[in-house]
Amino acid sequence: MIVMKFGGTSVQDTRAMERVAAIVLARRTERPVVVLSAMAGVTDSLLAMALAAASNRLPEGFRILRALRRRHLAVLESLPSELAHAARQPVLELLDSLQNILRGIAALGELTARTTDHILCTGELLSSHIMTALLTAHGIAAVRVDSRECIVTDAKHGSAVPLIEWTNERLRRRLQPLLTGGQVPVMGGYIAATIDGVPTTLGRGGSDLSAALIGAALKAARIEIWTDVEGMMTTDPRLCPEAQRIEVIGFDEASELAYFGAKVLHPATLISAIEDNIPVYVLDSRSPANEGTCIRGRAPRSRTRFRAIAAKLGLKVISIKSPRKLGANGALRAAFEAFERHGCAPDLVSTSEVSVSVALSSVRDIEPLLADLRKLGDVEVEDGKAIVCLVGKHIRGQVGIAASVFETIAAANINVHMISQGASEINIGLVIEERDVPEAVRRLHSRFFEAEKQSRAPALQAVTGGRSVRARDFVEVG
Repeated sequence: MIVMKFGGTSVQDTRAMERVAAIVLARRTERPVVVLSAMAGVTDSLLAMALAAASNRLPEGFRILRALRRRHLAVLESLPSELAHAARQPVLELLDSLQNILRGIAALGELTARTTDHILCTGELLSSHIMTALLTAHGIAAVRVDSRECIVTDAKHGSAVPLIEWTNERLRRRLQPLLTGGQVPVMGGYIAATIDGVPTTLGRGGSDLSAALIGAALKAARIEIWTDVEGMMTTDPRLCPEAQRIEVIGFDEASELAYFGAKVLHPATLISAIEDNIPVYVLDSRSPANEGTCIRGRAPRSRTRFRAIAAKLGLKVISIKSPRKLGANGALRAAFEAFERHGCAPDLVSTSEVSVSVALSSVRDIEPLLADLRKLGDVEVEDGKAIVCLVGKHIRGQVGIAASVFETIAAANINVHMISQGASEINIGLVIEERDVPEAVRRLHSRFFEAEKQSRAPALQAVTGGRSVRARDFVEVG
């Protein structure tokens, strides 16, 4: 069996959903489980209406809800009347329930994390109801399955952590009989529930994680992540139009790229796939014939020195300086215990005898963390920073590679605030000003991808005698 996850842009309207139905139909014999995000922008709209209600702006919340109602019912109108009628009732019930919840929030003037999760689950519930009806219209034996009955998490609302044993048992018990009977389960991604049935969400991008959990539980042959890009790219095409599609990449490289800002995959998506060695494919729902990117345990060696460049924006750099305390036993441990206590995971760290600097993704309320850190020494906070991360195999063993990176950055007059190399064998990380990211990425991509690709062309022609071949015919398995 396979797992097919479709992102928000892949189900954003009637035309997009029709494409999804055609893709699923083409893979029907492979026993797919279909996992759906909410329609593009719906999660943001749900959150906006909830915040409006909590801020005494209930009419604004109702306006957003009416727009969502029109959008979802418009897709149902494209279905045969009997199928549209069957799906219309649960869709209307969900939308009517939202209206009542908004009134309750407005009356209390309070929006809790638990209530927020309850509201945000609605987007995936709506898309799964509609897609089930649409697949049925295409002759597919689709069955909607509520993910909240299968994926079990802790009670950390907004970014709940799956409880794997409970989740595996429920997924197998619910889905295996359907697959054996030739039916196609249709599930909402991102949504889950506690062991007591309280709705939770897995955090932004959590639909990818849902797909990975399902794939691991059912020992899928592969997991397909369908999105609106042609695969993983050598860098963000919005920063560098010359970005190239990566055909094959290793789990470790893809995980680093996801963590350091490549937004094609949720950072946690690959954990379950790695443990069971399930290949993950990133594919384009607008161009299903495109081969996309295959992520697997053992990947061909890259033709260039790096596999890709990622950029993570919106960071702070926190520096703690104390000639007396940081060199003492336990002082660094105390600093990192403070980060853990406040739920802050450092992205990059640099230390010396008397200071430690940490690059940290922006958090809503940083003052409690800073209060704890000031007990250890003087604290300085710098905003507007970013990490540019170059990822590839065997970096540590390449003489002069760091010098090449710094020469490229220096030529652009870009200052580097922090450096990380050696903590991982597959990446070099640089902290720079956020405003310098586009120029840095373009320069680095030109140096390590475009220039190196051109320099290899004559060698390839010599080897092939000028005949036409695919570049991947010349990669070495590493």
